[in-house]
Amino acid sequence: ALRSRSGRSIINGNWAIDRPGRYEGGGTMFTYKRPNEISSTAGESFLADGPTNEVLDVYMIHQQPNPGIHYEYIIPGDNVISPQLLAHRRPGEPLNGQLERPESTNHDEEDLHGETDTLTGQSVGTFPVIQPGRFPSHQPENQVPAVQLSRQNREYNWKQIGKTECTTTCGKGSQYPVFHCVNRVTHEEVPENYCDSSTKPIPEEEACNIFPCPAFWDIGEWSECSKTCGLGMQHRQILCRQIYANRTLTVQQYRCHHLEKPETTSTCQLKICSEWQIRTEWTSCSVPCGVGQRTRDVKCVSNLGDIVDDEECNMKLRPNDIENCDMGPCAKSWFLTEWSDRCSAECGDGIRTRSVVCMTNHVSSLPLEGCGNNRPSETTPCNNGPCAGKVEWFAGSWSQCSTECGGGTQQREVICVRKTEGNFDVLNPYECSYLERPPSQQSCYLKPCGSKWFHTEWSTCSKSCEGGFRVREVRCLSDDMTTSTHCDPQLKPEEKEPCNTQDCIPEIDENCKDKYYNCNVVVQARLCVYTYYKTACCASCTRVANRQSGFLGHR
Repeated sequence: ALRSRSGRSIINGNWAIDRPGRYEGGGTMFTYKRPNEISSTAGESFLADGPTNEVLDVYMIHQQPNPGIHYEYIIPGDNVISPQLLAHRRPGEPLNGQLERPESTNHDEEDLHGETDTLTGQSVGTFPVIQPGRFPSHQPENQVPAVQLSRQNREYNWKQIGKTECTTTCGKGSQYPVFHCVNRVTHEEVPENYCDSSTKPIPEEEACNIFPCPAFWDIGEWSECSKTCGLGMQHRQILCRQIYANRTLTVQQYRCHHLEKPETTSTCQLKICSEWQIRTEWTSCSVPCGVGQRTRDVKCVSNLGDIVDDEECNMKLRPNDIENCDMGPCAKSWFLTEWSDRCSAECGDGIRTRSVVCMTNHVSSLPLEGCGNNRPSETTPCNNGPCAGKVEWFAGSWSQCSTECGGGTQQREVICVRKTEGNFDVLNPYECSYLERPPSQQSCYLKPCGSKWFHTEWSTCSKSCEGGFRVREVRCLSDDMTTSTHCDPQLKPEEKEPCNTQDCIPEIDENCKDKYYNCNVVVQARLCVYTYYKTACCASCTRVANRQSGFLGHR
């Protein structure tokens, strides 16, 4: 993060992370870079041309060990001597094209004016006054200080015959003097053991080729493409750099004007975007009458024709693959509850009951205007076996409910009896102990009675063989036969069940033929439900019926 001493945040302030870009602060414009953490190991960076007009503080938060900070800067100044030139200049050599003044010059009052740093175009710092008399004395390069030599070595001495090659061609390299043993008189090279090895000078590093290298464009890596598919943009950072003293420094861009600047932006395309394709037509409506649904197959397809995940396509442009369909009003059907579990008689003949009501049916395909007069029976006979000689519990009638509405209790008398012809003998309760004794008390509710599940008859099976299904409509109705939501969901009858699971046996009806040439009109008008047209256009009506059965069997 970067902020001023006044506390104003410039980049990544107030615990919020900014996007990479350009931000103004400290009197200059900062370029903030944050490479992709997955594809690049480079760290974050701030870069500004400057100059700054206030002190700025850099803050860093890290969870791993501190990765450190690398920084470069340029300090402006006037009339400064390049420290590289001072370090290797000898007395009497020109400085900025001017010779030193004679030794009689008052050195304490005379300043030497340095030259501008040839690397940055600006001075790199202010140096103190240099007095020529204070330079160290210098001896010719091809001689060494006089030493007391042994008698046998007085004929030979060490002589500098040259220097090693400079380590660089520009930007300040280093080289070392080379010393060989020579004859003192003839200066011919002789084996080194002729000279005293203890007097051989130690080669000292010398700077060479101190002029700066030519500036060059430092090209950064391309950023990730702005789009995962289709035409996008990518960016890279271009800096003008110069090498000096084995360091690469950022310099003003005008130093690279002799070179063509590479592009900082470029178009990119990782791949061609996938597109939505509608693979099938709409299916038939899911119901023969009323409001149902129809579907179609919609897939995301790549430019190679492969089916890919939906996320590869633009979800906002996805065509609908399901919609409602209205097949017109439905006929009415009888809705029935299940038969009661208990027979009305504990032994002998009795009946079981169910409820029957006529309502609009959204499933049946029968072209009926109403339920008709064939009302299903509400009772069915039942028999729990002969009563003669049978020992059983006899339960009397329940008393009135203890409350007029809501939950209450009611009582009844329960005795053990044996039934004979036309009579009952009361027995000791022990005689009936092996039988489950009916309760003598129960809860009661006078009103309301609550809601019940009602259902229609099962529809015709969707397939005549190889496994189809049949459906019925189930509704929860209250006492006044209006729709209710108070039925127990766990007791809800099934609305769909499999049927005709046996294998198909091909049947060919030789008499099933079309008697008219325009039977396709009969099919389109949906007249096959009538017996006359079903017979006159038997082949066409049978084909369409088989197609509808196949569709229902696959849903």
